[in-house]
Parts: sequence; structure tokens; C-alpha cells
Amino acid sequence: MEVVPSTFLALLAVAGLFAVGPYRGLWIFVALAPFGAAAAFNLPALGGATVGMLEFTILAILLVTALQRGGIDRMVGTLRPFQPGFWLLLVVLYGVLASAFFPRVFEGQTEIFSLSRAVNEDGIVTIPLRPSSGNVTQTVYLLLSAACFLAMATLYRARPDEGAVLKALAAATVVNFVLGWLDVMTAAVGLEVLMEPIRTANYDIAMTATLAGMKRMVGGTPEASSYGAISLVLMAFWLHYWMVSKRSALATAMLAMAAISTLRSTSSGAYVALAALLALYGTGWVIHAARRGLSRRTAAFLVGGLAFGWFLLVAAVLGYQTVPTVKEFFDDTLLNKLESDSGVERMSWNVQALRNFADTWMIGAGLGSVRASNWLVSCLGSIGVIGTGFYLAFLYTLGTAPRATGDERRNKVIGALQLACLAQVLVAMPTAATPNLGTIFFILAGLAVGLSRSAETSESARRSRDLAETRARVLDRGRAWRHVDLR
Repeated sequence: MEVVPSTFLALLAVAGLFAVGPYRGLWIFVALAPFGAAAAFNLPALGGATVGMLEFTILAILLVTALQRGGIDRMVGTLRPFQPGFWLLLVVLYGVLASAFFPRVFEGQTEIFSLSRAVNEDGIVTIPLRPSSGNVTQTVYLLLSAACFLAMATLYRARPDEGAVLKALAAATVVNFVLGWLDVMTAAVGLEVLMEPIRTANYDIAMTATLAGMKRMVGGTPEASSYGAISLVLMAFWLHYWMVSKRSALATAMLAMAAISTLRSTSSGAYVALAALLALYGTGWVIHAARRGLSRRTAAFLVGGLAFGWFLLVAAVLGYQTVPTVKEFFDDTLLNKLESDSGVERMSWNVQALRNFADTWMIGAGLGSVRASNWLVSCLGSIGVIGTGFYLAFLYTLGTAPRATGDERRNKVIGALQLACLAQVLVAMPTAATPNLGTIFFILAGLAVGLSRSAETSESARRSRDLAETRARVLDRGRAWRHVDLR
């Protein structure tokens, strides 16, 4: 195990969680999400695999959850059949099975673009399918992500606290925004060394990449696409919360920060996902208006949004036709992306992943065996049609989790969390190399499910109290009858 400068920050975060607990300390945990390039420690024995600060802290959260009174029973309850936790459990079980056996069952029967660092030391090349360190590391990452979901869903089902969730997402948004601009400013003055203590993971960190003469913003993540992805997820959360909350200064400020970070990221995947998200979200509001009507504030926002979007489109077209820098920016990020060397390479990964899917009889080659550049394709190539079916069932039950807890603000937070999860799925569609949607996704998914199912917990507690009161009244009447003189 290799200790790095960011190890001490990870240990400090764990100590803070144990000191204040998982409710008051949720912001400590979630604020680590923007530090995607920071390792808690590296593992040279596993091909240089990295355990990130967020993933390391999951172990502390899981331990705290299990040690609470009735913690194990509550965790089992989170896996109740046909709830989101149940489908995620099936994804994990199938993923572990696939990674342990399928690379050996189909060894040498198909060519793969491997995720193993040892294989790709001299560049990403095709090799015959065989067991590799990637099978171990990707399985561990999925187990940690699932553990994170389990802990969050269990904690916030037993004790719902939407205020802690808002505080945590605000902390993550501010940290992400600050790290992004620190990255740009330190590069501008030649002081990139100041960011090195949080760039300790064994990843290729594209901290010097430029686009149209402009420094690409990576913040505390390995590359612009990662920074754009987390910025979009945070933006989606605050967009919905801002839409449904009246005069929320917090939501306004956080939405502005997250939107600036998303637009400044120069990530093609984030831009495409943003367009898809706004289209889907706007369509949802239009359908809602057709059924139930809209408030004046929401209607004004939709009309203003359409007008502003049209203005941006006209400005972009004019800029593309008249300003060389703008033309270069749009060509590099969107219009010519698929024709670039990177785009051609990524498309070849997807083609090969689909071939792996077919060559393994549609059951997958195992987690860590297949590299793709599309979330759905990576799922099919890695865990096959069965595992992908379980995964889609998990996403469906997550997206349809009820928002009827009896608490208006909690319902708004659940909706915002669900939209943020949708944003992560959208940004993963054209970019994800593996089926794992990332730790930040499973944090938000766990919080959404936990808050949604808190109504069940409250109803169960009410029924228990009513039953206890009924029993007490019966016992009291029995005692009274024993003292009645019937002579």
C-alpha cells in the first residue's frame, strides 16, 4: 500500500465522520466527490490500482451504519424484494460471478480492449480475453459503490434529514467550483504544483490539455469529461430544487455555480448530456402543465428558458460563422468529435465490446474485461443481457420511487436527487468505460431511496405505536376487571 499526501485528508475525513456521525457529517463525505484525482492510497500489488478518498470513506460510512442500533436489520430491509436495493444486489451478485468465472470460461475466444493497467502500459491494444487485475479492481469498485448505496439508503430511511442532504450538496458544489477555478488560475501563473497534493491517483491526469487556446477545466478530477460530469450532476440537482422552491437564495447561488462549472468544463459529453437533460426536463414540465397546470413562476421560467435558448443558438451560429476561435471550439468539442483520433478510437472500443457481447453468448465477459465508451454497451459487454436487465430494473425503480412522504421539502429533495441521477446516466451514455456509474451516483441514489422510503418507516412506527397503545389499554382494562367485586 502506497501512502500519498491526500491519504491524510482521507483519514481526516474519516475521523470527522466518526466524531460527528453520518448525519451531521454527511457534508464531509459528499464534499469529497470533486476530489476524483486524489487517492486515499494506491495499491502497487494490484497493478497500481487506486482507492480514492471517497471510496475509502465509504468503508467508514458502512461501519457506522452497521454499528447503529438495529443497523444490520435495517440494511437487510433496504434489500427488500423488488425495491431498488434488491435489483442492485442482483447486479452485484451477477457482476461478481461474471468477473470470477467468465474470463476463464471464454478465455482466448474473443479479443478485448482490456481495462488492466499492466496490459495497457504501452497503449491500449486488443488482446485475447483472459483473467486480469482489471477483473479484481472493477469488481471491488462496484462493491464499494453498492455499499455506499446501501449505507445511504439505510441511514436516511431510518432517520430522514433533507436539510443534511441540501447542506452536503451545497458543500460539494462549492468545493467543485473552487477547485475548477483554482485549476485554471494556477495553470495561468505556472503554479500547477499547488494542485499536486490532490492529484495523487494512478490515473493519466489531463491537467495541461487545452481547447481552442483555452485551458480545459479539470478541477480535482482526472480530466475535463469527469469534471463536466460531476458539475452537470450537481447542476441537475439544483435546477430541480430551484424550480420547485420559491425564492431560495441557496438554490439560486448553487445553480449558478454548477452551471458555470458545467459550461466551462469544455466536456463534449457534458454538453450533449446537458442538452438531453434540458430537453427531457422541459418536456416533463410541459406534460405536467397539460395535466395539472403550472404556477406563474414556472411558466415564466419555461418561456424565458425557450427564449434564452433560442438567443444562445443564434449567437452560437453567428459566432461559428464569424469568429475563428468559436468555430475551432465547436469543431473540437462537438461537430468533429467523432472524426477525431479520440472519437475513432472510442467507437472502435464500442464495436469490439458488442463483438465481445456476441462472442460470450450474450452473458458478458466480466467486470474489468471490456473497455467501451458507452454505458449501455459496456454493460452488455461486461455483464451481458442478464446483468444489464437487473441494472435497468434498478434504474427504473429508482426513477419511479415515490415522492409522497408527507413532508413538502423532503419531496422536493427526492425529485432533485432523481434528476441528478438521470443526469449521471445521460452523461455516462456516450462516455462510460465500465458499467459502474460512479460513487457520486450511488450516493445520490441511496439518499433518494432512503428519503422516499422514510414514509414507510414513519407509517410502520405509527402502527407500532398504535398497536402498543391498544395493548396497553387492553391490559389496563384486564387489571380493572380483576379488581371488580362480583359478589
